[in-house]
Amino acid sequence: MEKLRHYAELVKFEHTVFALPFALASVLILAERFPSLWKLLWIIIALVSARTLGMAFNRLIDEPYDRLNPRSQSWPLVSGALSREDVRNLILLSSGIFLLSTLLINFLAFLLAPLVILLLWLYPYSKRFTHFPHFVLGLVYFLIPVAVDVALNAHVSGKALLLGLGMASWVSGFDILYALQDYEFDREQGLKSIPVKFGIERSLRFARALHSVTLLSLLSLGFADSRLGFIYYLGLFIMAGFLFYEHSLIKPDDLSKINRAFFTVNGYVSIAFFLTVLADYIL
Repeated sequence: MEKLRHYAELVKFEHTVFALPFALASVLILAERFPSLWKLLWIIIALVSARTLGMAFNRLIDEPYDRLNPRSQSWPLVSGALSREDVRNLILLSSGIFLLSTLLINFLAFLLAPLVILLLWLYPYSKRFTHFPHFVLGLVYFLIPVAVDVALNAHVSGKALLLGLGMASWVSGFDILYALQDYEFDREQGLKSIPVKFGIERSLRFARALHSVTLLSLLSLGFADSRLGFIYYLGLFIMAGFLFYEHSLIKPDDLSKINRAFFTVNGYVSIAFFLTVLADYIL
């Protein structure tokens, strides 16, 4: 049980709340008819296993830097609670579960699965060669509604692309905010990011612009899908409020509330979107 706790801490399992509600909202929006519980189960398993795989790649590939970063000294791989072999085993297990789940969804989803694995592996390396690693992570999240559409309908619709753009810009924006924590460390170590390239103040503007794209994409989705009604637009209004609050917490001369903005408010954004889509779907 202690080792399981360390694994959960390694991959920040509780933060699955970021992606899963958005993905479930995608199911409700994109489903031409409501999927069987069997297929829905494997969609959820695919999402959770892919996120676990991505976090395990992150921790293993970034370990040399995490050992130098004061912020990550208590993380399980750095502290010795888990070994590199433990993390490699987690990578093998989660990638196997992910591939199996896509195969059980449909064959097209299985054929697209290696692309997702490649992007999850590439993301932690991308900060070595580009100042825009946040968009690599955004591309992973762009693929979530696309994958849901493939899983449910065996094609990719315009609605899935709008949802993907909304998710990609949302994740890229908050990944920029998260990178502000390591601004000085990344500069010292020669790692790249938008904050390192453009500084803190301009990075905050980047994040605001990306979150504006999120809201515009989801608003456009509402216009494109006549089934979405008043409750959906109310949900967008609530999301906008949370995003505005998130950005009000972070100032160029005061980054002390990044954790609250990143870990707490972003969870509210995702959950608010799912709950309003669910209410709209039911009513």
